[in-house]
Amino acid sequence: MAKPLAPLPPDNAVEPSDIKPAPPSHRLHAAVVAVLLALGMGWGAWCLVKAKINPAEVAPSAWRDGSAGSVLNQALHMPMQTALDTWNASLRYRALGDLGDQVAMGCPQWLFYRDGLRPPPGVHVFNERLRLMRHWVQELRQKQVQVLVVAVPDKSRVEADRLCGLPVSLPMRQTLDAWQNALREQGVPFVDLRDALQAAPAPRFFRTDVHMNAQGAQAAAARVAEAALPLLQGPGNQAFKTEPPAPPAPRMGDLIVLSGLEHARPGWRPELEVVSEQKIEPVRAGGLLDEAPPVEVLLAGTSNGRRSQFAERLGMGLGREVWNMSLDGGQFSGALQMALKQREQWPKSLKLLIWEFSENALSLPLTADEKAVLARLP
Repeated sequence: MAKPLAPLPPDNAVEPSDIKPAPPSHRLHAAVVAVLLALGMGWGAWCLVKAKINPAEVAPSAWRDGSAGSVLNQALHMPMQTALDTWNASLRYRALGDLGDQVAMGCPQWLFYRDGLRPPPGVHVFNERLRLMRHWVQELRQKQVQVLVVAVPDKSRVEADRLCGLPVSLPMRQTLDAWQNALREQGVPFVDLRDALQAAPAPRFFRTDVHMNAQGAQAAAARVAEAALPLLQGPGNQAFKTEPPAPPAPRMGDLIVLSGLEHARPGWRPELEVVSEQKIEPVRAGGLLDEAPPVEVLLAGTSNGRRSQFAERLGMGLGREVWNMSLDGGQFSGALQMALKQREQWPKSLKLLIWEFSENALSLPLTADEKAVLARLP
């Protein structure tokens, strides 16, 4: 007996193979991304509020020269960012011998600041710095204060035998000569420290730092004092005492910090120098009520004036206690401008301002304060 035929499917029936699965929903992914973006925006806003950024640091001019980006980059940081940056810098140094964009390795364990090796690209500010110099010297002379200009040679120039092949910009080397020639033509007293530092016992600079060590600071202070004494009509009678050297201790160099290796483990960063610090201070003749000697010398400098007892060594050479207004990160004129803003409070006994800065500051971009002064000049 024949089997009955299966009924034909209706015309609108759909075969199982023709059924398309519903498209996947991305709502969960979108929700996760939205939450992460909200958290990121909240964290960024909290970091910016906590940083208390000065409006001048993010002004339009700051965006043009790139300084605003650096300010925001420092303010915006992720949790555990410091630890991650340290491990990244440690691996980069251990595997490649690389110390980042701002620090270069010369001979083994000798670090150099890249801004002392080559000028920033596209920066031509020499003539503007000459205008500033003439303006400030004239302003000081109107106050009956003499000025002595001191450009500290870069570490890469003085410790050139430690470069081990690192290239140095020849035009940048010639900038110091051009600067001193301009001072000579303008009749502005200055000090050339190159010969004095070269003649001092080596090394004259710290191995992992941009600053002069005790030998370099002593040689530089003696040469500056030699040039300053004729402007002061001879030495004073202030005595100083030098304490015995402290026990040697490891010293963290600022170039290690700049490389991001301050918190790296030994072996994953350059070796720390072992330094014996020595304290120098003026001798006070009597009690608290005794009148202090009149202030005759003001040092408006950079961090060079705050390291290795430079100001105290200078005071010993002058026989006078030095009023030290040096400023870390002062570049070309930071401390000088800070001092000039307080000139109404200067003692009438002030005779000489020593303006100190690093050689490479002549090639750095103009600061916002320097641009503001230039805008007011005729």
